[in-house]
Amino acid sequence: MTTVLALLLAGCGGSTPAPATAPAPRPASPTARLVPQPASLVADAGEPFVITAATSIVVDAGNAEAARTAELLAAIMRPSTGFSFRVTTTDAPNSITLRIDANRSALGAEGYELTSAAGAVRVVAHQQAGLYRGTQTLRQLLPFNIESHMNSDAKARWAIPAVTIADQPRFAWRGAMLDVARHFFTVSEVKQFVDLLALYKMNTLHLHLADDQGWRIEIKSRPQLANMGGVTQVGGGPGGFFTQADYSEIVRYAAERYIVVVPEIDMPAHINAALVSHPQLSCGKRPAALYTGTEVGFSAFCVDSAGTYALIEDIVRELAAITPGPYFHIGGDEVQALTPAQYKMFIERAQDIVNRHGKQMVGWDEIHKATLKPSSLIQHWADDSLASSLGYGGKVIMSPAKRMYLDMKYTASTELGLRWAALIELRDAYDWDPATYMKGVPERSIIGLEAPLWSETVRNITSAQYLMMPRLPAIAEVAWTPQAVRSWEYFRERIAGHAPRWHLMGVNFYRSPQVDW
Repeated sequence: MTTVLALLLAGCGGSTPAPATAPAPRPASPTARLVPQPASLVADAGEPFVITAATSIVVDAGNAEAARTAELLAAIMRPSTGFSFRVTTTDAPNSITLRIDANRSALGAEGYELTSAAGAVRVVAHQQAGLYRGTQTLRQLLPFNIESHMNSDAKARWAIPAVTIADQPRFAWRGAMLDVARHFFTVSEVKQFVDLLALYKMNTLHLHLADDQGWRIEIKSRPQLANMGGVTQVGGGPGGFFTQADYSEIVRYAAERYIVVVPEIDMPAHINAALVSHPQLSCGKRPAALYTGTEVGFSAFCVDSAGTYALIEDIVRELAAITPGPYFHIGGDEVQALTPAQYKMFIERAQDIVNRHGKQMVGWDEIHKATLKPSSLIQHWADDSLASSLGYGGKVIMSPAKRMYLDMKYTASTELGLRWAALIELRDAYDWDPATYMKGVPERSIIGLEAPLWSETVRNITSAQYLMMPRLPAIAEVAWTPQAVRSWEYFRERIAGHAPRWHLMGVNFYRSPQVDW
């Protein structure tokens, strides 16, 4: 996990559409199954590698992380094949080898090489995260029914095509945000969200843990935050919150897949749920009270109160202690009840608190109005004027609402989602270049991309999947694949081949008319 962090150091319920019926398999080349598209792929003329009951997974002796990655790969393949896939340190015929090579520094933290031929598959990486990313490519090279939990055909041929792949990501930060504040998601549902990030080589899970409608994380020194502020959600449902043990389980599960968790406590606005238990710290446009609507901007901390910063200190201290990743997101958006001077002062004090607890501050567009430290990151969502503020030396996470907000409708007629930013069909999410999107923000200023999923209309993981898929894989490719290698026409062909995989995984998705499913 530390390897990914090192790289990152160098943004009303609705009806749920019924899951799509199983599409017929497409007769496509096995190498045309890959999303994101690798940086370099050569299909070789030789015979494929065929998995048999004798196939083992070989790792280096003493490499516990590689062994864990091997077990995760084996756990995917065992149910459908019926094979045992013994993880061993002994070379054997017809094996899959996962190897760390300290001399392959050019691969970086997440790069890998994969070679497949008759009798052997070999994945080599410089660091552990790259080894894991390579196993996800291997997974996609297998027939889609590798995702089945049933061994329904003993005569199935499990073949990996002869291929040579050299691959590493374009951007360091590739993630998605899940808003668990407006509608609450269980630990199991968050894990399902993580599973899709992992399949498409994303490495960051941003959890929006608090907003006006709900407080979703236990703070042991301030138990009333969750006990009083976590009891409702948009539309008036039961809400809920994560205990610190729940949160730590999410962090552990994500870390096994080399995904960093970034917690967000939105402030100084979007803070009503916290103020329900601390009304003396409320200086918004209305008194703090349980809230189930979707209006924004009305709540605010009293930024001149010592009690406000004592509360923030407790929150950041406890969350930082159970978050191994280097980041803490403070929100900072859509503040209506403070003056510009009050806002600037607050962001700078919050930044100091975050830094004091060993984390880098992340915030939405608006934080560029404060004096930021080079370690702080701005998450772009709407403000195209922030380019002039990048002189402080920091970097930008690109989350432009018109391209990347997964809570937007696909079309005017899709059931779920909003439309205030844009209607975002699949091609809209895919066919753009982050390096040229915003004038004055070149590629060197962009640490990566993140696709937010706000949950005003999203009640459960099935609804979330409908809005994510297939846009999440599209954004994953924008973030991973070199611009010169990407092609909308080739992407639409490749993504169509993932529909049978999603069906077997139980993933709900939108059947975009832009794709021949």
